[in-house]
Amino acid sequence: MTVLSGTGVRVIGLISGTSIDGIDVAAAELRADGDTVVLSPLGQLEVPYPETLRDALLAALPPNPCDAEQLTKLDTLVGQAFAEAAARGVEELAGGEADVVASLGQTVFHWVEDGTARGTLQLGNPAWIAERTGLPVVADLRVRDVAAGGHGAPLASTMDALWLREMAALGPVAALNIGGIANITVVPADGAVLAYDTGPGNALMDIAAHRATGRRADIDGALALRGTVRPDLLAKLLLDPYYAAAPPKSTGKELFHGAYLDAALDGLPPVGAEDLLATLTELTAVTIAAECRRHDIATLIISGGGADNPALMAALTRNLPGTALKTSDDHGLPRAGKEAYLTILLGWLTWSGVPGNLPSATGARGHRLLGSITPGAGPLRLPAPHTSTVTRLRVAAKTGER
Repeated sequence: MTVLSGTGVRVIGLISGTSIDGIDVAAAELRADGDTVVLSPLGQLEVPYPETLRDALLAALPPNPCDAEQLTKLDTLVGQAFAEAAARGVEELAGGEADVVASLGQTVFHWVEDGTARGTLQLGNPAWIAERTGLPVVADLRVRDVAAGGHGAPLASTMDALWLREMAALGPVAALNIGGIANITVVPADGAVLAYDTGPGNALMDIAAHRATGRRADIDGALALRGTVRPDLLAKLLLDPYYAAAPPKSTGKELFHGAYLDAALDGLPPVGAEDLLATLTELTAVTIAAECRRHDIATLIISGGGADNPALMAALTRNLPGTALKTSDDHGLPRAGKEAYLTILLGWLTWSGVPGNLPSATGARGHRLLGSITPGAGPLRLPAPHTSTVTRLRVAAKTGER
């Protein structure tokens, strides 16, 4: 990769994950130092969606019907919500001063057929962000990789490959993010980096918890911890062909949804809520652990909402007895905000004229400059790209105000 050297660029990063809880916001200053990208976190926060908007987004997900009117309204409403979140990020995290906003938007559909990604849709039109903040916005960061034959995911591979390269010298290391869907980046001591979705993270657990309690999730894994894994249901769930498919691969809630869970339960003796949560938690842990064993992972660095679930972490520990489990906090990136910092890195690379995908991970035909740029209040002035090669990411403490 090549990046811009010189003074730092202050970036606001925005993303809402597949759990659709709200918008993760982060701010950071980035600069190049030789072959290293230096990222200085300025802070992160989460802005919950208004309940009516979250309900409307969930109602628009497959297999539910959704028409052009719904999508248009949701694209606008999500864009406005992202715009307000960006404004908060500028004021509360960046001290009122930022150069650019990067947005990964809200994924509502990921079109995969026969193992090939054919399209992906993220809502949250960047014009609303540019209008609200006056800043240029880098958005639509996934589509170019898909157009180049990739999956457009997991883009976390770009950050993880730079961030974990030195650690990999001590043994194969992987980064795991557990949101609605779980994804893993495998960074070997040498050779190509791999990254792909392992399967459901919280997606099926959240559905089951909402049905049982009316809450969005199994808070603190309480139901799962009281339950017992049902081997018959677990065995049936593990038959899904997605798990046996070779990477690169990606998935989403267009596969792992309520009707999918109902089909798995059909024909089995009744499964109580606690046993169902225990089984779905085990499913996530077992499928993640299988991929870690496939790559002989010595250290697994976990981020995302799943890292806060004691039942899931206990299941991972049980299924990976020879692997050291850590969180991204141990290495300078808050686990709740890691994907927002990823968005910052991707936006900065595009802003600097640098390809942001990793073909060995996404399956694209080559490196591509990602996304599109929406101008802010003034003329669009991009920095001149430089040609120094960068191979590492260093997370540093903030060194001072601009």
